[in-house]
Order: sequence, then C-alpha cells, then structure tokens
Amino acid sequence: MPKKIALVMGSFHKAEVTTMLEAARAQAAELDLEIVEEVWVMGSIEKPLALKRLLMRDDVDGAAVLGIIEKGETQHGFVMGQVVYDAIIQLQLEYMKPVGLGILGPGILPDQIQPRLKGYAQAAVVALADML
Repeated sequence: MPKKIALVMGSFHKAEVTTMLEAARAQAAELDLEIVEEVWVMGSIEKPLALKRLLMRDDVDGAAVLGIIEKGETQHGFVMGQVVYDAIIQLQLEYMKPVGLGILGPGILPDQIQPRLKGYAQAAVVALADML
C-alpha cells in the first residue's frame, strides 16, 4: 500500500513552482507515493500553517514543501527563510512525520532558479520517501 503524502507550494513564483510541482508529482509516482492533497499558499511565510493542517491529518504520512525565497535588496528573505525553515523542522518533530524541504533559497539569484527547479523538487520527495 503506497504511503500518502501532501505537497505545499508557494504561489509567489507560480510559474516556476508549477515546474517544481510537476517534477515532484513524477518523482512521487516513481517512488509509489500517493499524493492525497496539494495546497497552494501565497508565499513561504504561509507554508508552516498549511503544512501543520496537513500533518494533523490521519491520511497524510508526510509532506514536501516547494517554493522559492529569492535574494532581495534587504535581509527580509534571509530572516523569512530562517523562521520558515525552523517552523517546518519543528512541525516535523512535533508530528513525527517527515517533511521534504524543496525551497530554493533564501538568497537565490534569478539566474540560479531555473536550473534548480526540478532537482530541488525531486530531492525533497526522495528525502521524504527515505524518511517514510
């Protein structure tokens, strides 16, 4: 029986994250993981709450979080990245369910995004599968 997973994506970079989603879906199918829910949120700061709601469900064995925190002109992205990553790790420990982290950045430059989209999404799903 396949393990059931959920995906959380940020829509701030929707076109790029859609590429990540497609790669994550393909990787999940290859690893015999069933995606039971896909949730889009505005950006990275909203991901922990969406993730918590999913991890609370009995029909979700784990999740992957996909998105991009691009380098900006201030330290906002780095601070946001730290709090979001920390919240995701804490949820993983609280619910004892694995979370694959497929967020590019913080601090990724625009020309670095495209080449990394599929690989980061695939790696997040592989990490999730390994921990399941």
